[in-house]
Amino acid sequence: MKVRYQSLDIFRGATVCLMILVNNPGSWSHIYPPLKHAAWHGLTPTDLVFPFFLFAVGNAMAFVMPRLQEGGDAAFWRKVIKRTLMIFGIGLFLNWYPFVRWHEGVLEPIGWVSQSNPERGVRILGVLQRIALCYFFASVIVYYLKPKAAFLTGLLLLLGYWCICLIANPADPYSLEGWWGTQVDKAILHVPHMYKGEGVPFDPEGILSTLSAIVEVILGYFTGIYIRNNASSTEPNAIYKTLTGLFIAGVALLVTGFCWDMLFPINKKIWTSSFTVYTSGLAMITLATMIYFVEVKQYKGFPTRFFEVFGKNPLFIFALSAFLPKTASLFKAQDGTTFWNFLYKKVWMHLPGDPRLGSLMYAVCIIIFMWFICWWLDKKKIYIKV
Repeated sequence: MKVRYQSLDIFRGATVCLMILVNNPGSWSHIYPPLKHAAWHGLTPTDLVFPFFLFAVGNAMAFVMPRLQEGGDAAFWRKVIKRTLMIFGIGLFLNWYPFVRWHEGVLEPIGWVSQSNPERGVRILGVLQRIALCYFFASVIVYYLKPKAAFLTGLLLLLGYWCICLIANPADPYSLEGWWGTQVDKAILHVPHMYKGEGVPFDPEGILSTLSAIVEVILGYFTGIYIRNNASSTEPNAIYKTLTGLFIAGVALLVTGFCWDMLFPINKKIWTSSFTVYTSGLAMITLATMIYFVEVKQYKGFPTRFFEVFGKNPLFIFALSAFLPKTASLFKAQDGTTFWNFLYKKVWMHLPGDPRLGSLMYAVCIIIFMWFICWWLDKKKIYIKV
């Protein structure tokens, strides 16, 4: 059995593919419910995509960490700091890009803080920035601590985050208005640099909720270690023992997260500890299922080939999917049509019936376009490491 399972690449590729799908509807006003985030408490399929990707980051770390440990502290810090700054920097760049916007028919510069509205500015955090921070802190934890200590550290982060929420605002700790993480973000990031999509300054990738998200990577790392160690085992039926262990651990986390939800609601937007535990359990079960079909049953059908190429350049293709529509916004017709949304404006939005179908078909076209880019890069053996 291979030490590096193909299913890990497929798992990572599928999460990136779905991240692009949910971020590129034809219209944000016409989206099927499963492709929306939960309004607040609760879970939809879309809410699983980001935690699954962080879990995959931890999986990959399990195969890279031994080389970093062999290279020593200097090599570790050089690698981790460089990668963290690159991912965070790309995310911040995309938040600011294209540095100008159309206003009353004129391109005006986008300032770090808007001169016309001091509460508007460039958002500091985001998806890539959270990936960078979680990667950094999880790397430090698993590099310097023994497995048991790293596991306990993750547990303390989950429990500590819960305690902070309760102590800071015992009367209303889990509502949009009462969640204390917003006060932390206002004090450190300041209002102009926070997300405003909820109608008030609130950052779903904020500082406080990152504590819990870090544990998603740590759990992914331990899963990767477990898979790697068992993959090199010479014991008979080692693969089935691996799958059994993953399923049992996944179900245990699911039950724990479900029970914790009664006290600390599952919520992606404030990334509650119960959310981390529950989604990590689902990720383990999903990954174990993929290993069974891909590695054991040797299924090599179209879905595996389709998602695998996304997994070869995951962060690059995700960043590109944000870069292209932002670039297109600079060159638009009077009706708002750009080279990026042309297909939706001229074709898919005119489909008869439910307008959500046209919006979804456009998102599928974006996925196909991005797949061809990934396929070409893979064919040319071009792998852009971030």
